[in-house]
Amino acid sequence: MLYYLCLFRQYWSPLNVFQYITFRAAFATLTALLLSLSIGPILIRKLKAWKEGPAPRKDVPLTHQTKAGTPIMGGLLILLSTLVSSLLWAKPADRFIGLMMGVTLLLGILGFADDYRKWICKHREGLPSWIKLAVQVAIATAVVAYLAVHPPHPQFSTMVYIPYTKNHLIYLGSLYYFMAILMIVGSSNAVNLTDGLDGLAVGNLIFCTATFVLFAYLAGHAKFSQYLGLIHVAEAGEIAVFLSALVGAELGFLWFNAYPAQVFMGDTSSLLLGGVLATAALVTKQELILPIVEGIFLAEALSVILQMASYRLRRGKRIFRMAPLHHHYEIKGWPEPKVTVRFWILGMVLSLIALASLKIH
Repeated sequence: MLYYLCLFRQYWSPLNVFQYITFRAAFATLTALLLSLSIGPILIRKLKAWKEGPAPRKDVPLTHQTKAGTPIMGGLLILLSTLVSSLLWAKPADRFIGLMMGVTLLLGILGFADDYRKWICKHREGLPSWIKLAVQVAIATAVVAYLAVHPPHPQFSTMVYIPYTKNHLIYLGSLYYFMAILMIVGSSNAVNLTDGLDGLAVGNLIFCTATFVLFAYLAGHAKFSQYLGLIHVAEAGEIAVFLSALVGAELGFLWFNAYPAQVFMGDTSSLLLGGVLATAALVTKQELILPIVEGIFLAEALSVILQMASYRLRRGKRIFRMAPLHHHYEIKGWPEPKVTVRFWILGMVLSLIALASLKIH
């Protein structure tokens, strides 16, 4: 909403800064960060006021039994801080802002319902898996339907840009929409699977989100996108403001989620964060950059798939000592903070590899 202050710049020239995406992105980050830090202690006290939630799952290392009683639903910090900051600093009339906020809110409600059932209603498994998957697919289908009717760039609506090549595109036709739905649902669940150690998921998400802040800004800038060989998406620059707010909210949450965690993210944010990143990749036409940026989350999801397949097809034999992948290293004897920090380092390297695509053609 503060964007509209630039309309009064003829009365006071400093108001002109509110039209700049970089200015609003910076303050969106700071606003969301301060909101998270302010709301955090209050939210944690409220969650702890409820009786102790369900015991940790049995399919985790024994060291996690000490985490019993740590409240979940901390993802509300990210959800609320991001939405409030975006409403303040993003341009409300931008169609992509409405899309991103809609995905955030819908997946956030789904995750909240799951966490509420776990923490308040004391059902360890939360919502049935088929219900969560069905709602995720429905939300993803709605997003893809919108992008089909109002594509980011009509000329390249069902084309995929291949990173590290010069203007090389693949036409997918109708298959593009199935791929897009799979991206949103897969990314949402991959982040959810990674959220198993203090600070692990949100730390990597900060790198991922910050990377797409830059891609969104460059895709929305006519001159920069032309110079760098990116598909120009008008109005995509505003996504940088939204994602900047998300970075600030993630940083604020990490303050409370760092080892030893005072609160867990829960499905309230883990489901929405992956879905939001996938949506950002679709809107900025950087679909194939997503698996690079989210390489840690992809590896975690693949470890679960491979473990299940091996167990069923090889008569109980496992590939990993425990899945997802971070638990494998815990069982091997790595302390939890070491696993987290090393995964952060790998995540940062993957983000740098993704950003290198801007110059390597």
